[in-house]
Amino acid sequence: MHNIIIQIVYYASAILFILGLKRMSSPKTATSGIQWAGIGMLLAVIVTFLSPNMHNFALMLLAIAIGSMVAWMAAKKVAMTAMPEMIAMYNGMGGGAAAAIAAIELFKLSADTATAMPITTFILAISGALIGGISFSGSILAFFKLRDWLKNIYFPMQQVVNLCILAAAILLGALSYFWHSNFIIILFFAASLSYGILMTMSIGGADMPVVISLYNAFTGLAVACEGFVLNNIALIIAGTIVGSAGTLLTMLMAKAMNRSLVGVLFARFGGGNGTIVEGTTKSMEIEDAAVMLNYVNKVVFVPGYGMAVAQAQQKVWELASLLLEKGIDVKFAIHPVAGRMPGHMNVLLAEAGVPYEYILDMEDINNDFQNTDIAIVIGANDVVNPAARTDKTSPIYGMPILNVDHAKQIFVIKRGKGKGYAGIENLLFFNDKCRMVYGDAKQVMTKMIQTLKEQE
Repeated sequence: MHNIIIQIVYYASAILFILGLKRMSSPKTATSGIQWAGIGMLLAVIVTFLSPNMHNFALMLLAIAIGSMVAWMAAKKVAMTAMPEMIAMYNGMGGGAAAAIAAIELFKLSADTATAMPITTFILAISGALIGGISFSGSILAFFKLRDWLKNIYFPMQQVVNLCILAAAILLGALSYFWHSNFIIILFFAASLSYGILMTMSIGGADMPVVISLYNAFTGLAVACEGFVLNNIALIIAGTIVGSAGTLLTMLMAKAMNRSLVGVLFARFGGGNGTIVEGTTKSMEIEDAAVMLNYVNKVVFVPGYGMAVAQAQQKVWELASLLLEKGIDVKFAIHPVAGRMPGHMNVLLAEAGVPYEYILDMEDINNDFQNTDIAIVIGANDVVNPAARTDKTSPIYGMPILNVDHAKQIFVIKRGKGKGYAGIENLLFFNDKCRMVYGDAKQVMTKMIQTLKEQE
């Protein structure tokens, strides 16, 4: 009877997962989608305690209590600008949990040499362990890089070494089926974790949205594999949903950068010089830029990671609101890979209270730039660089960009003259229509708002 109840609740949880994921596809229903999925997970966890042969209830409840308390406190305190790091960490925890499940099953197999694990079950266990281990260590390293605690690391024959480590992990995993040895299993996990670190250490910041999506897919796939090993329907369904959604998102993010997944993982992003730019940039005082906003009909804001670093999203919306009150048409243009994770800019603008109808994706607004009086770029760089269209020597050539250079006037708010993640000069900054407004984005927005209010 208990087993029937467990299976029914598992399927109900799966339905909530699917409906929740569907609702997450729209900003208007995303909050309720997260709640639905959360309820599904809660039901799955509770009903699992009814499973036969369950023991160590005290330890499990203690682990749940500690994990829930830490997660609750972290989620309450984390700044929206630090959300990419939090997502990377949670991806890693999921992969690590799947790898831990596999480790238990593999060590059981090593201890009980008289019992042979079916080959299909073993393949799933070792696959989940390998993928989960890579996701765990890779996500932790991604966390360090997103926090700027670690820079990109390159060394001679790096990809050859990486592939050798991966091959060693696969070989050790296969050997553990024939030789039930704890030592081989430990070496297998050491190689898996090492490959996750080595694979991630050379990936640049511009590729981080793709990598985070990829590790999300890895975690889901690892969980699904271990679900088959444990014959747990909830893990199979939840892992499959996460894995398929993460895979689709990874493909979409890579397409948005016009890069193959192989290029993301095995080739450096940037490092080329591109065409040498002649001429100089032209700067403008903050007050002068603000005054010009009084005499336009349409303004498009283009947020980037600089807005996130400055935590300027509230001030950006305050400025946009002032322009709306003056009858000016205002929109926000979002590039798919702006920021450090998928949807980073959407999350920040939603937190600031920007209505969804003002936020447009690249394909929906690109044709409008030619009718835009002023485009205000806030900390974005590579995603607005015209070199992606015109310079075949550029490392970003072919990447779809926002057509900011088609606007009649361009303001670029930037802290300094540094280059983007691709390490090349931005042709937009040298455009005759472009004016550089140097300064911290939040401070610049505050000064613009003050100037506009003084003129009322």
